Amino acid sequence: MGFNATIRPGLIQLKVLDLDKTLNFYKDILGLDEVGKTSDGRIMLKAYDEFDHHSVVLRKADTAGLDYVGFKVVSKDELEAMKGRVEKFGYKVSEVAPNTEQPGFGKQYKFSICTGHEFHIYAEVEMAKDHPQIKNPDIWNKIPRGMRAVRLDHFLLYGPGIAEAERFCCEVLGMYVPEICNNADGSRLASWITGNNKPHDLAFVEYPKPNTIHHIGFYLNTWEDVLNAADHIAINHLKLDIGPTRHAITRGLSIYFWEPSGNRIETYCGGYTAYPDSPQRVWDADQLGRGLFYFSGEVIPSFLEIVT
Repeated sequence: MGFNATIRPGLIQLKVLDLDKTLNFYKDILGLDEVGKTSDGRIMLKAYDEFDHHSVVLRKADTAGLDYVGFKVVSKDELEAMKGRVEKFGYKVSEVAPNTEQPGFGKQYKFSICTGHEFHIYAEVEMAKDHPQIKNPDIWNKIPRGMRAVRLDHFLLYGPGIAEAERFCCEVLGMYVPEICNNADGSRLASWITGNNKPHDLAFVEYPKPNTIHHIGFYLNTWEDVLNAADHIAINHLKLDIGPTRHAITRGLSIYFWEPSGNRIETYCGGYTAYPDSPQRVWDADQLGRGLFYFSGEVIPSFLEIVT
């Protein structure tokens, strides 16, 4: 196993209420490219700097929220080894045949973890037709649109039993935990987890209701891009949650808002470089306001309470 068993979060399937209106947001405002539609009407998208076939899938549903998240692992051999570790950990695994549930994706294994979230793991995915250039490459194929989202970056999941979820990510997915927040009794309130040099690929917050998502994070190149995202929020009358601001946790520069179906989005840049041998950063729960919103040092209620 070891560092980079899990390369990155590479797939998320979201439930949305108004498919056309929400698709317009992801394409024209966030700046993703539409890849195509599945046979059952789901819409596949990718960011301009991603090589894989697609990373975001929108499914029309009666409620907003999350269907599942997917992680790309380093090789086919690692995928099979990881499947065995998932089963040994105690989660039931199902196989998804190549090019079925997700066009362009190889074999996937899916399972639900203690927080109620469905995870997929896979090792092979086709290269996108409109991928970044490889030979003497320009910095982009066409000028980025809207908020200029570079890639799907991370997600924050709310659910019960996150100490077990954190242990699962380390022992099974080969990830590590750069930063945590503990309650006064020492129990885990939140954790930030990565499989690479990003400060987080996913995060968990302890929450009684299972299978909920706080936000989907998309990476931007610069602070000026975060301010540009704020302009697009205002121009398009999207509902702002908080920001532009800075986190002390991860050190990211950030803004949070809701897309038309009610899923919270973060557009984010910066953050420290994580290494698996660095000391773990530890926050006390009574300092979480400062950790999340470094400038004000306070948490607004909506940020902790509203999930989908």
